[in-house]
Amino acid sequence: MPAEPVAPPAVSSDDQGGRTVRRVVTVLALAAVLPALYLPGMVHDFFDLKIYMRAMDWWSSGHPLYDYVQPDRVQGELYFTYPPFSALLLRPFALLPLGVTIAVFTVLTAIGVIVTTRWLVAPVIERHGLPRTFALTVAVLLVFAVESTRETITFGQINMLLVVLILADLLFAVPRGRRWAGVGVGLATALKLFPGIFIAYLLVSRRWRAAVVAGVTAAAATLLAAAFAPRDSWRFWTHELWATNRVGRTDYTGNQSLFGLLSRIDAPTRPNQLLWLALVAVVAGYGLWRAARAARAGDELTGLTLTGLVGGLVSPITWTHHFYWFIPAVVVLVDAALRADRDNVAGARRRGRLLALAIGTAVVIIYGVVSFFDWGVAPARTDTPADFLVRNAYVLLALLLLVTLPVRRRAEPSHG
Repeated sequence: MPAEPVAPPAVSSDDQGGRTVRRVVTVLALAAVLPALYLPGMVHDFFDLKIYMRAMDWWSSGHPLYDYVQPDRVQGELYFTYPPFSALLLRPFALLPLGVTIAVFTVLTAIGVIVTTRWLVAPVIERHGLPRTFALTVAVLLVFAVESTRETITFGQINMLLVVLILADLLFAVPRGRRWAGVGVGLATALKLFPGIFIAYLLVSRRWRAAVVAGVTAAAATLLAAAFAPRDSWRFWTHELWATNRVGRTDYTGNQSLFGLLSRIDAPTRPNQLLWLALVAVVAGYGLWRAARAARAGDELTGLTLTGLVGGLVSPITWTHHFYWFIPAVVVLVDAALRADRDNVAGARRRGRLLALAIGTAVVIIYGVVSFFDWGVAPARTDTPADFLVRNAYVLLALLLLVTLPVRRRAEPSHG
């Protein structure tokens, strides 16, 4: 005679009420902390977005786009440095009042944060039976708390647009073999160059068609901009692209790339180029190798996260607001920890290690590198190991995650 099924224990209304209260208190506490986190960044006063708009006004008046220059107390002089395709998309905003443009960029960034966080977290919620509304709300609030998000909003940056394009492409279109797979990565590359690392990811993961589509899309967008602004386009691709001094001093603490780390060590002289190139080759080779393995295992999120970390490390300039890729890394770590077998010692230890790394990463990226203490340029104020760790926290954390981020081999593709 088959055994009678055992009914799950009933949950009393008091337990449910207490759980609801705890969840509401958690959400309210996180929401209350956000203004304090954003307060230091408000001094930025949408600085980057204002540079874009002033450059567009300058360009609309008939001046060469890349002649625009703005004095800066830390960096000396700042210029418009984006590719011509970005200028083409930004130029219509010059017709709007600045306040309207700021509002539009802020709202679009907020929407991008909410949408992309759902894409990342929803599969984890479904796999582990987590309370959906509560978990999504907490995740969104935590992403808003991260320094890269705060800096993106308070500077008026376009980073979330790039993230939306990349994640939509690599979490949905590419794994499902859509015809337009690669378009998002291509457009993002034409807008800001950094996402070009994801074309390399498509190649090493043998998504040949998507890689070709991405390359063709980037080229087509670039040619479209060249048709509207041939002189500015020629100047950008033949000269301005290679002039790293146009984006500010590379030893500034906000530059959290390998080149930034070496610049701070060697300041005031430029770092050894051969050493930097050797480090770039090692980091890119190892990171993309791991990303390709993740893609072959069906773990799309880990693959693109490793690629984003590689891009941040090998780029000569990687400002703190560029390092979005720590956020999906935390999602991967939490998911892998929840998957670990709790019924044996090895599984429990693995779970503990992964959760500790996830929490540690979250603490670092929420506290940040420059938000609460502007270290400025090299040399450091004091020459201690602690100062070195803090001033290069994102570089060192990215290197650590490049080695330790787990590949969830039996994972279904991570999309919602």
